[in-house]
Amino acid sequence: MRRLTGLVRYLGADLVRSQRFLLPAFLYVLLLAPLFNGDPGPPPELWIVTVLVLYPVSCWLAVTVANTEDPTQRQVTIAAAGGPGRVAAGVLLTCLLADAALAAIAVCWPVLSTRYAFPAPVVVAGALAHVAAAATGTAVGLLCARPVIDGIGWSVVAGGGVVFLTATQMWLPPIGLTVRALDAETTTPGATATLAAQAALGLALSALAAAATVAVHNRR
Repeated sequence: MRRLTGLVRYLGADLVRSQRFLLPAFLYVLLLAPLFNGDPGPPPELWIVTVLVLYPVSCWLAVTVANTEDPTQRQVTIAAAGGPGRVAAGVLLTCLLADAALAAIAVCWPVLSTRYAFPAPVVVAGALAHVAAAATGTAVGLLCARPVIDGIGWSVVAGGGVVFLTATQMWLPPIGLTVRALDAETTTPGATATLAAQAALGLALSALAAAATVAVHNRR
């Protein structure tokens, strides 16, 4: 556990030094600012937009984290960490920690800046929705980065295509069902349970994606 914690700290520091996280993070805040500086509407429906923004941004961030090191440096990191599995776990945890920060911005900003009431169950629903979106975006991003896909151009095409196709299908879990549950939260008692299930599914998908990157690495 200590080695994994150190690996996450190393990957996070490397990401900060590279400054590659700045563009997706800045774009995320830039897109949210007009929404929350005006009248975004009552919760939890106001989070539908932020969920749909967080999904591609978390995908972009996952590609950035996975590709921060060049292939040669990644081999050194794998050797030092004790295997590709640990590095994949470290990359996943680094992505999820960054996702948590982005999700907190989307959930807390309207609580602090708008006139609407935010009861605890509604805030929980919003948090679950953003976990679902961020974790699913991370899963897509990991599968569109090295070692699965080489070349940032192909990563953009694959990641953008998957995000667009899945975000526009309202019947498709986790993103489609998350958006539908947020829209129905004020009228459907089981919507929070649906959001919890989608968050769990998103986290499971991100773990499976990390495992897939290890399988691809071992086959090469």
